[in-house]
Amino acid sequence: MNENATQTRIQTPTYVPLEVTSNYSFLRSGSHPEELVMGAAALGLPAVAITDRNSLAGVVRAHVAAKEVGIPLLIGARLIPADGPEVLCFPHDRAAYGRLCRLLTLGKRRAEKGGCLFTLAEVIVQGEGQSFVVLPDGAVETGLKALAEAFPGNVFLGARALYQGSDARRLKELAALAEEAKVGLAACNDVCLHDPGRKPLLDVVTCIRAHCTIDEAGYRLQANAERSLKKPEAMAHLFRHYPAALANTLKIARRCRFSLDELRHDYPEELTAEGRSPQQELEHLTWRGAKRRYPGGIPEKVRANVVRELALIAQLDYAPYFLTVEDVVRFARSQDILCQGRGSAANSSVCYCLGITAVDPAHMDLLFERFVSAERREPPDIDVDFEHERREEVMQYIYDKYGRER
Repeated sequence: MNENATQTRIQTPTYVPLEVTSNYSFLRSGSHPEELVMGAAALGLPAVAITDRNSLAGVVRAHVAAKEVGIPLLIGARLIPADGPEVLCFPHDRAAYGRLCRLLTLGKRRAEKGGCLFTLAEVIVQGEGQSFVVLPDGAVETGLKALAEAFPGNVFLGARALYQGSDARRLKELAALAEEAKVGLAACNDVCLHDPGRKPLLDVVTCIRAHCTIDEAGYRLQANAERSLKKPEAMAHLFRHYPAALANTLKIARRCRFSLDELRHDYPEELTAEGRSPQQELEHLTWRGAKRRYPGGIPEKVRANVVRELALIAQLDYAPYFLTVEDVVRFARSQDILCQGRGSAANSSVCYCLGITAVDPAHMDLLFERFVSAERREPPDIDVDFEHERREEVMQYIYDKYGRER
């Protein structure tokens, strides 16, 4: 490569795809989240977002893929308020992610299955610590103004150039609107394909969503395959008159420090008694259960198993999980509801002493590490079967005790 070509490549502005829809937005994309992430990495992009419709469902697979290929992932969602424009929302940190989840939970609980119902005002209530990109669909002025006033400096107006014939005029209008609202433009591409070759698949899923055939689809189908990930050079050409729109995507990416690695399980805290900590409560219940299981004295083999298991549970801070399961099982047994723990949990002496499983460790050689291991960075899986005629009673107990919002 000659010196001039090298210099041109170095100076080519880059960008971060922000408006990226995966197939977790049902029948609205032709690519899996991991394909979109890997596609962005293959193009040499500095980061990529996944923003599904009123959902965070696709970000888990995207997160795993991003770690594999070494590209930063922006966690986000495409919010669709009942009374405002569609908005991309990107939490900056763990607390803001919690607020976004709270908003989506609120919307899904009040809507029919598959729906999500919330207002722009509710977006603003939960909007602290977020960056917003208002999408240029329909009338955006009112929503853009409300968000810009609530979160100055953290609101942008999305702009697209999709080879639709009116791109130049539309970009000019959006730039004027952004200037009037005192917000920046952010380059978007309404991505729903990691590769243009997936366009036929996108056409098919569009027809499924619209309940029509390809021949009947008409303007329901996208006119071209431009809603795919693009190289920095291609986006730089499309936004050559608005370079700040590309730069603003990088600005948003730098603000978003949140990673799914920060999440952990938060278990109920009301499962202890007499001031004991969760670990102390678990040990209390386990030894009490051991005496009940072995009224003639706890076998030395079982005692050694319990001591070793409790030590590992304490090390991994899993006591609240065991207490949660024990609480549900205790309720079922108090109501004479048949239940039985199974699977790898049968390798645990602690589970046996708690009454969760029925495999007596005094007569079996158990492999506790198959159930809980320090190498596995996730809680164990305790499977409990309940008699199907009365399973609903158990579910209602959980709703009543912990609250339907949990």
